Amino acid sequence: MKRLLIAFFTFYFSHLAAQTVTVPYQPGITSEGAVYFLPKTAIRITVQIEKTTYTPGDFCKYADRYLRLRDVPTEPSVTYRITSIRQEATSVADTNKRFAVKFDPKSVAANIALSDDGVLMAINATPKPTVLQQPFKPAPCPEPVNPRQYMSEEILAAGSTAKMAELTAQDIYEIRESRNLLTRGQADYMPKDGAQLQLMLNQLDMQDRSLTSLFAGTTQKDTLEKSMTIVPNKESKQSLLFRFSKKLGLVDDDDLAGVPYYIMIADLHAVPIAAPEDKKKQKQEDGIYVNVPGKMKASIYNTEGVIVTNEFPAAQFGNVELLSGALFNKRYTTHLWLNPVSGAIDRLEAEQPK
Repeated sequence: MKRLLIAFFTFYFSHLAAQTVTVPYQPGITSEGAVYFLPKTAIRITVQIEKTTYTPGDFCKYADRYLRLRDVPTEPSVTYRITSIRQEATSVADTNKRFAVKFDPKSVAANIALSDDGVLMAINATPKPTVLQQPFKPAPCPEPVNPRQYMSEEILAAGSTAKMAELTAQDIYEIRESRNLLTRGQADYMPKDGAQLQLMLNQLDMQDRSLTSLFAGTTQKDTLEKSMTIVPNKESKQSLLFRFSKKLGLVDDDDLAGVPYYIMIADLHAVPIAAPEDKKKQKQEDGIYVNVPGKMKASIYNTEGVIVTNEFPAAQFGNVELLSGALFNKRYTTHLWLNPVSGAIDRLEAEQPK
């Protein structure tokens, strides 16, 4: 979570009236107060990609002859596929919603909590911590096993690759026969208990897989994540998000080797548009400006259809309203918490002083 900046403003003077005056910020004019922004809703998009790397085995040309493995690739390859795409709402400071709050000496709106980028988070309260998505950590890949450590002296001393492949195939069949005898209880030397039997079977399986990889090749899979953040300012039916290629992964937006993925933003018109005269009237009043967010629907799709759709509160598709300055006079101790994504009121408490 972003480190919160707490701005404390406490004044000790005597005045007849107590007000919290909020006006549009004017550089070089505003003083004796704090400048804050309201947030604009952004969308963080995370694409999870699986990378598959195939490496042919040393004996791949003999896979069909000795192990009856058909259509084994003889060339290395790298392929990619998208396993998931997810969206989550976040926020950025809206530079068009910048205000300066000037504190009257008797105002109780004296403790303002701002985020690192100056977004108003709370007044006379400690902002609630925002739970952020944990950074992606791929699972560690197991150490590859060198199949040559399971080769006999006869195999290693063979004079040609073809002969080595033939002898290796014979060893593979012998390993499989030993495993079958153990599972049937017909081996000459049976283990004393189940744990020892399992240990022997695991060892035989490892030898089988390792030697067979010399014919079938090896496949390694890695998971990658790519995140991007967009800030929708208006509705859009087709905005290019990224391009993806099965052979190259994510590519540049102008690389036609990749299939385009688009995002569509729809304003759900959840909040009526405020009349211009109302906004003008509000600017002459006292208090704190907050967002009344609208709602948007974000859909990611490609040529095959829609992949994921989510609805989010959207500050940019809503209104800005004034929270009356009467809440911050000496008759009350008002605590205000704002939603860090939408800038709407999460919680408001007004206590009469004792």
